[in-house]
Amino acid sequence: MIKGFKNIKKGTELYTKQLGIPTRAIAMESIRQGKGFKKTLLVDVKASEIGLFDECGSVYVDDIIAVMNPQED
Repeated sequence: MIKGFKNIKKGTELYTKQLGIPTRAIAMESIRQGKGFKKTLLVDVKASEIGLFDECGSVYVDDIIAVMNPQED
């Protein structure tokens, strides 16, 4: 499991692989849902860094490869 995975909150910086290339994204919501975790997460993908358009959308949690600034409780 990725370090800091359980602490993803709104504004947390992530790296995702849904575009085929590791891309920076910012979480737009918390990963927690009730007593468990969501299967998809709403993120703002910064695809302009790899030559595509920036978009907000859902990504599968399995596509998150790194949590850049995990916030500890």
